[in-house]
Amino acid sequence: QVQLVESGGGLVQPGGSLRLSCRASGFTFSSYGMSWYRQAPGKERELVASITSGGGSTNYAGSVKGRFTISRDNAKNTVYLQMNSLKPEDTAVYVCNLRKMGLPYWGQGTQVTVSS
Repeated sequence: QVQLVESGGGLVQPGGSLRLSCRASGFTFSSYGMSWYRQAPGKERELVASITSGGGSTNYAGSVKGRFTISRDNAKNTVYLQMNSLKPEDTAVYVCNLRKMGLPYWGQGTQVTVSS
């Protein structure tokens, strides 16, 4: 079955960086686009970034464009989210997403807290 396991979250000061990883299994990873979402307390889940199956095309939310970079390593079945110049408003649970056969699959999420 599909499994998505995120890692790399933590507490970081404003202006700092983190790299999130999402290790995938249970499907042909290289055949599917992947996305990162985030959800802050009291807010709706927000699409942060997405990447096509081969990695050749990416898209970002306006709030993170220029600061976050999504990438993937199909040999490792892993998608990454490099987050730079972090702001307190980036604080959220970050969740990896796959859409396969019209159905969404979600990881358990990893907490990112940006605070001094």
